[in-house]
Amino acid sequence: MSSPIRFLLNDAEVTLTEVAPDDTLLDFLRLNRHLTGTKEGCAEGDCGACTVLVGRLHDGALRYEPINACIRFLAACHGCHVVTVEHLARQGELHPVQQAMVDHHGSQCGFCTPGFVMALYGLWMGNPDPSVVEIETALQGNLCRCTGYEPIVKAARAAAAAGGQAMDALTVERDDVTAKLAAIPPGADVRRDGKRAILPADTDGFAQALLDNPDATIIAGATDVGLWVTKFLRPIAPAIFIGHLMKEVDVSADEIRLGAGVTYSELLPVVEETMPELVDYIERIGGWQVRNAGTIGGNIANGSPIGEMPPLLIALDARIVLRKGDERREISLESFFIEYGKQDRQPGEFLESIIIPRPPGRIAGYKVSKRAHSDITAVACAIMVHEEHGMITNARIAFGGMAGIPKRATKAEAALRGRPFARDTFEAAAHAVAEDFTPLSDWRASEGYRSAVAGNLIRRFWLEQDGEDVRLSRAVGE
Repeated sequence: MSSPIRFLLNDAEVTLTEVAPDDTLLDFLRLNRHLTGTKEGCAEGDCGACTVLVGRLHDGALRYEPINACIRFLAACHGCHVVTVEHLARQGELHPVQQAMVDHHGSQCGFCTPGFVMALYGLWMGNPDPSVVEIETALQGNLCRCTGYEPIVKAARAAAAAGGQAMDALTVERDDVTAKLAAIPPGADVRRDGKRAILPADTDGFAQALLDNPDATIIAGATDVGLWVTKFLRPIAPAIFIGHLMKEVDVSADEIRLGAGVTYSELLPVVEETMPELVDYIERIGGWQVRNAGTIGGNIANGSPIGEMPPLLIALDARIVLRKGDERREISLESFFIEYGKQDRQPGEFLESIIIPRPPGRIAGYKVSKRAHSDITAVACAIMVHEEHGMITNARIAFGGMAGIPKRATKAEAALRGRPFARDTFEAAAHAVAEDFTPLSDWRASEGYRSAVAGNLIRRFWLEQDGEDVRLSRAVGE
């Protein structure tokens, strides 16, 4: 039996009985509702011109986050409040963020401006007086090629000075929106032109839906699958949307347990609390909009050799729980990746949760890309070293981008174990890593570059642990 997609759009309630799984929110806004302030730029979640706010209930509390409408499928908006730039101005007056952009000449061609405004608005809903660094972090997923960022940052600071309460135009609506979202049934099942989109009400419903449709496309944050549609025109029907599921986070003294649907942004507070040395690594993944949508489980399950989370989690000796119907099995994350394009997952089976041991030693994560932020990875590296009384007792080093799967550098690890925690030991490991990989050359990086970077990241780990300042300019993308 079909059940409609229901959500709130600005101040209106929307009910849709015919939706295809590849219908995007951006097309619906522009073509169906004529809300053309939301722009289409890159159609892949990189430029931020399509940024809107999406509010969702989390444990009864309403939380808004900026996301990319170009790769947000319309079906995934079920149970949400979608806010576009048209909703900010009230009673003929610009919102303080909009007015500050005018006053400080933060716009030239204006194409990217609505996206900047929505990202900044999303920032101040949770942080009415952000620092410049926090502003820059919030704007990682927004590109401007006319104005430059200095006047935009000045506008952002000026808007903050206008006062925190004035920034939150949705405050007066929050209770009403919360009540309306709470009244929407949790599941949906719709079709258009014979193509079916399924939104299970809960994880048990997802498990059954996948058994019934083992060839369905599983869509969480759509930061990857979205491009299958917008760039490659790939069919994805039938599709099961799960971005609202598996959000559990449990932190204990020994380990961290994450539901596979936890996003990078939802993971960040946990990392800040338990592994603060990895905050910069997490904030290097995509832009803010991508981190608000992309999930840890999705980054693992798509099996990409350049995914950022698998090397980090492998270095941490993480385990995963795979589920098929009511049956579950637990395996090491490292063993999940078999070869390029092949993972240890049966038909009808899905990744349900990730178990991360608290690091017993020093840990670091590095991402090397052409741009410092919002860019695809050339090499990702994570290093965990445990030492006692000046001797290394255990080491785990994992790389992405160096092979067809995320993979440990076993020879480099062997060069560290049982050796003194000293420069010469890490120099030996830096040389040994060349025996672990024979990387490919592609448009991201050459074989020689990747090999050199792999060794240098091991050297960098030593320098950081020895107290030397090895921070590099963001202008060269590390």
